[in-house]
Amino acid sequence: MKKRLIFWGEKYLFSPGIFEWLLSFLLLPLSLIYCLVVWIKYKTAVAADYGLPIVSIGNLIVGGSGKTPLTVALAKGFEKRIAVVLRGYGRLSKGLYVVSDGDKILCDVACSGDEAMLYATLLPEAVVIVSENRAEGIRKAKSMDVKVVFLDDAYSKHHIKKMDLLIVSKQKNPFCLPSGPYRERLWSDKEAFQVKEDEDFKRKVEFCDATDSMTLVTAISKPQRLDPYLDARVKEKIYFPDHYNFNKQELEDILRLTQSKSLLVTRKDAVKLQGFELPLSYLELELEVDERIHQKIQEYAKITSLK
Repeated sequence: MKKRLIFWGEKYLFSPGIFEWLLSFLLLPLSLIYCLVVWIKYKTAVAADYGLPIVSIGNLIVGGSGKTPLTVALAKGFEKRIAVVLRGYGRLSKGLYVVSDGDKILCDVACSGDEAMLYATLLPEAVVIVSENRAEGIRKAKSMDVKVVFLDDAYSKHHIKKMDLLIVSKQKNPFCLPSGPYRERLWSDKEAFQVKEDEDFKRKVEFCDATDSMTLVTAISKPQRLDPYLDARVKEKIYFPDHYNFNKQELEDILRLTQSKSLLVTRKDAVKLQGFELPLSYLELELEVDERIHQKIQEYAKITSLK
């Protein structure tokens, strides 16, 4: 029931039908109140300077839009010691944890959450910190002698002095929560460097350890985004809610029922399947990012470091 409700919620926000549009319009008064509260928070926020370059990769809507692979691609361009600070959605822990100190991984995926563990795996020399309080995470990163901090999904953290890199995309539903998918607007006096998929960055997807009979199993937001990259070897597609914690038995049941030779998963899913000893194939996702974006961030980091 919960799973069905979550997927209906994605349909309501991103691909509304007649019933969803009707509900959306009925909820517009609440959306106006929500937008007013968010705008007041923005206008009254005072941005604190933490004494080092901070780059936020965010978006305006709920759910996935490529923030994690974009952050990885941009962070790999730095020779300086960097940190990635994020909330750690879906983790079973609370508070601040250092997931990786730039040398070794210090906790398991239940503690870190899937996205933080993915950062720790793909950026082995980076400090990775999860914290609901981003300011505390930044202070901890600074105490570990990092030179640049990347914030995952922090556009709305207006109390932090930072460079905002914002992934923008056009949505069918133009409203703010709860009528639509927007968490916040791009305020007219807010400075943000906007980027778009297929214009400023492009996805490059490859299969790794593929078999001739695979079932896609994934727990990412809007999993239909993967459809263009699949081929005839993918016999079934089974979706779970974003950040879902898999158990081995249900995955074994999927293999048995579909009679597939392997489960096709993203790297974000794979970090939660360590030790399951199941036949896995992988969708390897990388982003090709326009060089001017790398240059923009490098320049910001250099100028900020000199202040």
